[in-house]
Amino acid sequence: MIRPLQRARTFFGTMAGQIFLILTLGMSVAALIALTVAERTRHHDFERVRRQRVVASAVDIAERLRRDPARVEQMMAARDIFGAYPAPEGVALSEPDADLEAALQQRFGPRSQPEAGQVPVGLCFPNERKDRAAGLIDAPKPDCWIVRFTDMHGARRAMALTFPRIAKPPSTIFNPLYLIVIVVASAALAILVARFVAKPLRRLERAAEAFSLSLDPEEIPESGPEEVRAALSTFNLMQRRARAGFTERTQLLAAISHDLQTPLTRLRLRLELVENLELRERLLADHHAMQTLVREGLDLASSTELREEWSAIDIDSLLASMAEDAQDLGQPVRFVSGCGGTVRVKPNALTRCVGNLVDNAVKYGNSADISCARANGRLLIHVRDSGPGVPGDQISQMFEPFTRGASSQPGGRHGTGIGLTIARSLALSFEASVRLRNAEEGGLIATIDMKG
Repeated sequence: MIRPLQRARTFFGTMAGQIFLILTLGMSVAALIALTVAERTRHHDFERVRRQRVVASAVDIAERLRRDPARVEQMMAARDIFGAYPAPEGVALSEPDADLEAALQQRFGPRSQPEAGQVPVGLCFPNERKDRAAGLIDAPKPDCWIVRFTDMHGARRAMALTFPRIAKPPSTIFNPLYLIVIVVASAALAILVARFVAKPLRRLERAAEAFSLSLDPEEIPESGPEEVRAALSTFNLMQRRARAGFTERTQLLAAISHDLQTPLTRLRLRLELVENLELRERLLADHHAMQTLVREGLDLASSTELREEWSAIDIDSLLASMAEDAQDLGQPVRFVSGCGGTVRVKPNALTRCVGNLVDNAVKYGNSADISCARANGRLLIHVRDSGPGVPGDQISQMFEPFTRGASSQPGGRHGTGIGLTIARSLALSFEASVRLRNAEEGGLIATIDMKG
C-alpha cells in the first residue's frame, strides 16, 4: 500500500502529473456544468411544450365559442369534445402560471385578462369514478389546466383542459454511471495531453543526462511548438559552446605538452652527464615522473573531450585480445570468463578504460584477471588484482584527481594519482560507470557497469 502511494506522490510531483490532475478535474467540472445547463434547458423545453399544448387547445376552444357559443358549451358539458370541459366553479388558482398567461394574452388580446394554471385532476372532475376502465385504475392521471379569459364580446369564459401526462425524463447529472464515464474520459484525455506536453521536456531531460555523461552527445532535434524549439535550440547552443571550451582546453594542454618535450629531452641528455651515479639516478627518476605527469595530464584532458562514433563489438573477443596483448608483453593478465554477444559502445574509449584498469591492477596488485557478466540488462566487466586492496573509507577518494594511497595501492606514492580518474572519464563517454570494491578472498575488483 505504501509503494503505490509513493508512486502516486512521485507522479503528481511531476509536471505531467500536475497537468493530468488539473485537466481531469477541469474537464470533469466542465462536463458537469455542461450537463447542468443541458438539464435546465431540457426542463425549460419540457415546460414550453406543455404550455404550447394548453395554448393551442385554449385558442381552438375560444374560436369555437366565438362561432357558436351555445352549441360548444353544450358539447363541453356533455364531454363530446375530448380534453375540453367546463371549468368547475369555485376552483381558485393558487399558483397561476405567469408564462402561460402571457402567451394567452398575446393570442387573445390585451383585454382578455387571462388566468391560467395547473390544478390537480381531482379538482377538475370531483365526481369522476375511478373504476371506469379495466386495467387503467393505476394509470397516470392526466394533467389538468384551468383557463379563464374574457372574449371579444366581453363574456368571461372558463374551461378545463386535460392532456395525457408527459413523463419528464429523470435527471442524469448525478447518475453514477454518467459520473464514472465523465471522469474516466477526462482522465484518458488528460493523460494523453500531459504526455504530449511533457514529451519535449523528457527529451531535454535525457539530453541533459547524456551531456552530463559525455561531452559528445547527439544534438536534440529542434521540433515542436515555438517555445519548445527555442529551449532546445538554446540547449544545443550550450552544448556546442561547452564542447568548444573543452576542445580549446585540450588543445592548450596538448600544445604545452608538446612544447615541454624539447626541454625535457635536453634535460635528460644533460642529466646523463652527471658523474655522481646516485644523484644521476635520482634526477632521472624525477625526470621520468615529470614526463609521466605531463603525459597522463594530457590523457586526462583528452578523455573528457573524446569524440568517437558508437558501434557494436564482440565484447569477449575484445577482452580476450587485450589479455593476449598484455601477455605478449610479459604481464600477468588473464581472460577468465566471457558473457557472449555484442554490445553497442565507443570501442576506443572502452579499450582505453579497460587498459587503464588492467595497468593499475598489474602495477599495484601484481596481476589482472578480466571477466565479463550480464545482470538485469547491464553488462559488467570486472578487473581483479591480487593485491592488498583499499581501505573501505578510501575507495571513493581513489577516483579524485591526484589522490594517492599507500605505495602498494592504486594511485600510490609512485603514481600520478589520475589513472582511475581517466578510467572514469572514459567510461562516462560511453554512458558507463566505474566502481571499486574489495574482494572477500582478497584483492581489489574494478567494475565497468554499462548497458548490455
